[in-house]
Amino acid sequence: MLMMRVFKKPQKWSVYYKQIIFEIDNIGISSLPIVAIISIFMGGIITIQAAFSISNPLLPLYVLGFTARESIILEFSPTIVCLILAGKVGSNIASEIGAMRITEQIDALEIMGINSAGYLIFPKIIAAIIIFPFLIAISMFLGILGGYVMGISAGACSSYQYVYGIQTYFDPNKLYYSFTKVVVFAFIITSISSYFGYNTSGGALEVGKSSTKAVVYSSVLILLFGLILTNIFLNH
Repeated sequence: MLMMRVFKKPQKWSVYYKQIIFEIDNIGISSLPIVAIISIFMGGIITIQAAFSISNPLLPLYVLGFTARESIILEFSPTIVCLILAGKVGSNIASEIGAMRITEQIDALEIMGINSAGYLIFPKIIAAIIIFPFLIAISMFLGILGGYVMGISAGACSSYQYVYGIQTYFDPNKLYYSFTKVVVFAFIITSISSYFGYNTSGGALEVGKSSTKAVVYSSVLILLFGLILTNIFLNH
């Protein structure tokens, strides 16, 4: 029922357009520092752990670059980073809308004849679907770069071996799979968080509870749909 109101045709698209631009900055651009920091260090950790795990002298060292690329593109960036964004973005959305609910700002919008669900939730969903793939693309690049820098610094492999490993057996369809997951996760995070925030009742304590529920449910659904999409795309 709530989703039907969210996607109801707006009276003025110009208002929604401004809100979408605002939410792109609020949801996406503000999340860039934490995405960048986590991606760089996780890329390095994946590479160094792979280097110490490979004790067989018969395995070529370019396997490090290959392993880092596959881990980051297939799972780390699309899933783990989205779980982190569920904590940051999801809690922010739920608490923002929840605070508007308990202070009766949403009721005021309804009295003025504004579709509050569409005005508050639709721009967030569209903004996340637009900006999340860019955040994840940056995460993939920085993760692989972090693996490159830390792998070479630790003496795990040479620059040539790492770059060769990145290029070896590359399948572009894996990027399609990863970004499909990101779009689904973006919708899950924003819609679930908005739902709990919109249906908050009571006082400030309930806003905190709604924020917690939003993060927990979003994280569980991300893992569930990650499993489903993995079976659909890769199990053939």
